[in-house]
Amino acid sequence: MSDATVDEGPVGEGPVGDGTRAVRAGLPEPVKHEPTLPGPVFAAHFHLPGEVTGPYSYGRDDNPTWTLLENAIGELEAPGRPDVETLVFASGMAAISAVLFSQLRAGDAVVLPSDGYQALPLVRAQLEAYGVEVRTAPTGGDAQLAALEGARLLWIESPSNPGLDVCDIRRLAVAAHAQGTLVAVDNTLATPLGQRPLALGADFTVASGTKQLTGHGDVLLGYVAGRDAGAMAAVRRWRKIVGAIPGPMEAWLAHRSIATIQLRVDRQNATALTVAEALRQRTEVTSLRYPGLPDDPAHKIASRQMRRYGCVVSFTLPTRARAERFLAALRLVEDATSFGGVRSTAERRGRWGGDAVPEGFVRMSVGAEDPEDLVADILRALDESAE
Repeated sequence: MSDATVDEGPVGEGPVGDGTRAVRAGLPEPVKHEPTLPGPVFAAHFHLPGEVTGPYSYGRDDNPTWTLLENAIGELEAPGRPDVETLVFASGMAAISAVLFSQLRAGDAVVLPSDGYQALPLVRAQLEAYGVEVRTAPTGGDAQLAALEGARLLWIESPSNPGLDVCDIRRLAVAAHAQGTLVAVDNTLATPLGQRPLALGADFTVASGTKQLTGHGDVLLGYVAGRDAGAMAAVRRWRKIVGAIPGPMEAWLAHRSIATIQLRVDRQNATALTVAEALRQRTEVTSLRYPGLPDDPAHKIASRQMRRYGCVVSFTLPTRARAERFLAALRLVEDATSFGGVRSTAERRGRWGGDAVPEGFVRMSVGAEDPEDLVADILRALDESAE
């Protein structure tokens, strides 16, 4: 894993660490008697006499609370890059849709991961209904390269959800740009503290802020960050047309939560590795995946482009029944979807029907519990669920 956790950036004159950046990200200049982080601005409209000037006119277009959050996310995704623009959305799917539907037209081709987020097949159907050719290939082995010729946009999800495969983002971006193809990377599983796709050559980095970015399981949020002004103007226009905007309270909660992202991510990532190492010792556990494991198929590439490996571990138990008994026996891990929260969750992904995974496949999101307590709970549940 890269140890490059210190960057040059606007927070100070010298190098800035991830923790310092996180707690300072997006804060306005201090004003005497004003809060460090201003409260949410609840406004459908703003005073606007005369000609339309200035940033705030109507609540669907912009909001001061969004602006601070967008600045904060931008500082994490692309520190020291004032040319990068960030836009926040009502959810991760709103952000994904904004990039795809603002950049693609009838007759274009797009390359999607065949092993990506389970809502992508729904997106595929809609794109095809609009006359867009959709090609798919797995994340692992940089297999999307084979489907790239003539495509308008390459969509990368690395690590993939839920299988945790990793591709060489820089290699794919170089190949895509050589033929004029745009590159978008879903950075949800990695977070900006895990990898920075824009620095690896992507045109867009997209994520569900619902997950580890905000980390408390109480906010739906998404964002897009991009380095091309024209492309981002199209994304902004799509947000305006569709109205897929976050509420000011959600945006404020997200900004408040970002202050602890480095603390949460470091704790959760370290514990995820501990959990993966414990699961590796169990004979009933197969197809264990965690990019931080030295023997994981994705580790070599992940260690080159990721600074942290994420909080999600995936594995397979022998049968659906065994997986369900295991989940029911857990006491510290909630049976719930989503991931990235401070409370550990796990689920049998096959219950949704959208992922090509075995019936006993489990996706576990490691929280901030004490590692020894969490491992003990998991091992006890494995023992109790055995037939």
